[in-house]
Amino acid sequence: MTSSNINGGSQNTITTAVPFLLISPDARAAAMGDAGGAMPNDVNAMHWNIAKIPFNEKKGAVGLSYTPWLRSLVPDISLSYLSFYSKYGDRGAFSGSLRYFSLGQINFTDNFGNSIGNFTPNELGVDLGYATKLSDNFSVGIAFRYIYSNLAAAFNQSQNAINAGTSFSGDIGTYYKNKFKYEGKKFDYGIGLSISNIGSKLTYTSAQYENYIPINLRLSTYTNVEIDKYNTVAFLLDFNKLLVPTPPAYFKTAKGNDSLDINKKPVIQSGQDPNVPVVQGMVQSFYDAPGGVSEELDEINISAGLEYWYEKQFALRGGYFHEPQSKGNRQYATVGIGLRYNVFGLDVAYLWPFAQRHPLENTLRFTLLFDFDAFVSQKEEDKKSKRSNGNNEDDAPKE
Repeated sequence: MTSSNINGGSQNTITTAVPFLLISPDARAAAMGDAGGAMPNDVNAMHWNIAKIPFNEKKGAVGLSYTPWLRSLVPDISLSYLSFYSKYGDRGAFSGSLRYFSLGQINFTDNFGNSIGNFTPNELGVDLGYATKLSDNFSVGIAFRYIYSNLAAAFNQSQNAINAGTSFSGDIGTYYKNKFKYEGKKFDYGIGLSISNIGSKLTYTSAQYENYIPINLRLSTYTNVEIDKYNTVAFLLDFNKLLVPTPPAYFKTAKGNDSLDINKKPVIQSGQDPNVPVVQGMVQSFYDAPGGVSEELDEINISAGLEYWYEKQFALRGGYFHEPQSKGNRQYATVGIGLRYNVFGLDVAYLWPFAQRHPLENTLRFTLLFDFDAFVSQKEEDKKSKRSNGNNEDDAPKE
């Protein structure tokens, strides 16, 4: 029996089922390095932190986002996201979203390489949540999610039938928002803490092969500076950690295979057994990395962003996302723009990975926004205009 090599430079990524739940769905946050947990006035708060919604300035809005995914590898993978919120009373707000991930058309073959047909694997998540202010500066929120993942249910070529995987999960979030003045400048700031996708494991075959879903802890900060009545600049910073067990290091045989005990289970050299209940796995995820404290720190992803607004109508954005090499090595810069005009708004984001020929290169995101408040105001103005024109016509002298 030999020992497996553990060092900070080795790959030991954490894998889960339905990773599409962690893809940033909207172009605004995506343009700022995927930092969105504390960003205010966000129609897509369901994904980032539902507790933000009661602090949105508008009474309601709808957002529709589209992302061609991994376009440098395949042409037909995409993520679509529909979200909405509506404020209820002075303190509460409801929100919902629909996320659809298409993996493109795949040609399936039998054990002999013969084509047995085409299939389009797909996954979706349906969310509904509520948030409320507990004070003028602090809010909490909860959300519930149904997850459906159909990767190969139409084609079963093995003894273990492949089914669509389903799961139920929930989010909890808190958000604090306040403001102050310093040297004549107005500052707004927010702090958010949320845990998303707390739910049951998912399987495509039997309970023997269950997979964790991506339970995620997010700590976020936001600071906005009003330079003058036309210009504002905001700084955002997010820290993310998966609350999922880290794969342990196993003892190896002389041939390089996992060494097995009398129960035919791999013998753990360092780390913890990952096959534990969900809640135990969430707690264990803070101390189970086989590389110790340094590896635990490597499991924290950092997102940083900058947003500039001119007259609340035109925005320039930039950001940076960092994931350590041993945990996936996703490191990229992002840029984007935003436009707001009457009822509609548009956000666009572009991702620029640092590694050449990276699967994420040339990633574009688009988000279209519809503002309920602006729509109602415009309708009222149209009615007033019609009444005014009607009165003018009645008052006009008749021949």
